[in-house]
Amino acid sequence: MKSTRRNFLAEAAASTAAWAATGTGALGAAAPPFSAAAGGPTVRDKFWIWGHVEGSHNNIYGLPGISRMTPAEGACYLNVPNLIMVAYASAKEPGKMLPAPPYDPYLISFRPLKRVVWSVVGAGGVVSSYDLEAIRQLAEKYPNIVGVQMDDFFRVTLDGGLAGSLTPQELEFVQRRLALDGRKLSLWITLYQQELQHDLSAYLSKVDVVTFWTWQAKDLIRLEENFAKAERAAPQARKVLGCYMWDYGDQKPMPVPLMQKQCQLGLEWLRHGRIDGMIFLASCICDLNLDAVEWTRNWIREVGDEKL
Repeated sequence: MKSTRRNFLAEAAASTAAWAATGTGALGAAAPPFSAAAGGPTVRDKFWIWGHVEGSHNNIYGLPGISRMTPAEGACYLNVPNLIMVAYASAKEPGKMLPAPPYDPYLISFRPLKRVVWSVVGAGGVVSSYDLEAIRQLAEKYPNIVGVQMDDFFRVTLDGGLAGSLTPQELEFVQRRLALDGRKLSLWITLYQQELQHDLSAYLSKVDVVTFWTWQAKDLIRLEENFAKAERAAPQARKVLGCYMWDYGDQKPMPVPLMQKQCQLGLEWLRHGRIDGMIFLASCICDLNLDAVEWTRNWIREVGDEKL
């Protein structure tokens, strides 16, 4: 299923034929995604949850307890209508990414959601040509699929630079494959604050949506400055603010004042059109009784119905 960057184009062609041979009509068409709220979009319409298979972060990153929450349950718990589903390495089977195909069991659970984005570059920068072709086909069955996510896209090179999991030419290929009959899926990418020191224009100019993340909570004190750099780095792409609810970089709880800062800044930027949404990470920590998660859940309840 997985491929390296060097084999991506060749395997993509092979995956197209393999996927077509499986057929996709067993479950019938999905219901259309929800329409916009009467009177225009609300703040909640711009909120996303970052989804991983249940238990993906158990026993790592210093997190307490064992999570059993599914991605759909996480969206329900936070009361957000949109979800980004990202493949994550299995803790039990090295080299295997989860979820494993077929993806219908997850996508059926996502039918109540307005918008779904599915990864074609998973956590750790793992590339899957199968997923690119699978999502093309699944988007016909599940019309709330609106895009594909490339997570952990950049890697440090031996000379201290950054290289992408796919080349700019491969990104152009992906963009062509995202054109469907009557609509176009958006190409999303993860961009971390610490990557802004590099010139990534050759890659960022090829994507539709940049999701911007601050890996260490202590760097949120410079969120305004760093986000302005992200805007300059990808001027044509829509921006979505990624909000960690745990300090993954330093493996400790996200301080509530810093959670509050990124959420309140995000809301201000939403109101002024600087960003197109906010993402809360992740579904697989929402049932760990974390202060930042519970604060975020209450905040969403307070501001979610505000009109934009």
